[in-house]
Amino acid sequence: MNTLLIRAGLVMCLVLPLAANAQVAVTPQPDQELLLSSPDPKLAANKRLVYDFWREVFESGHMELAPKYMAESYIQHNPNVATGRAAFIDFFSRFAKAKPIEPRIKAPVVSIVAEGDMVVLSFVREAADPKDPAKKYTTTWFDMFRIESGKIAEHWDAAQKQ
Repeated sequence: MNTLLIRAGLVMCLVLPLAANAQVAVTPQPDQELLLSSPDPKLAANKRLVYDFWREVFESGHMELAPKYMAESYIQHNPNVATGRAAFIDFFSRFAKAKPIEPRIKAPVVSIVAEGDMVVLSFVREAADPKDPAKKYTTTWFDMFRIESGKIAEHWDAAQKQ
């Protein structure tokens, strides 16, 4: 009996840590329109503002539309991009070429959350496993925006200096 308990304990010590580290893959929300709704019209408008900015300016490269969405005094917390709307346009104009604007965000969106003057977009991010680069795993990327007077006034993300 003691041998059986010792064996069971050994199996649990070996198997449970593996199960605890098993990842549930991050998956996108297939119906992005559901993410834009809110019983509060101001929160719904803030979500739509950020959503449309992401589609039209960020993903589609239409930098000429940035003033429609961004305050001139836009504050940037990403360490790779200078603060200010003009700096944002200058930085992204270097490599973003205008293309047709899609009706939905192309990136795999997990959620859009709005509270007060803040909107957070979360996305599925796929990366190579550092232990085995041939294997991929998913994680989550977040972009957070502060809205002021109907425009994006500030941005945060998890980017590190490159």
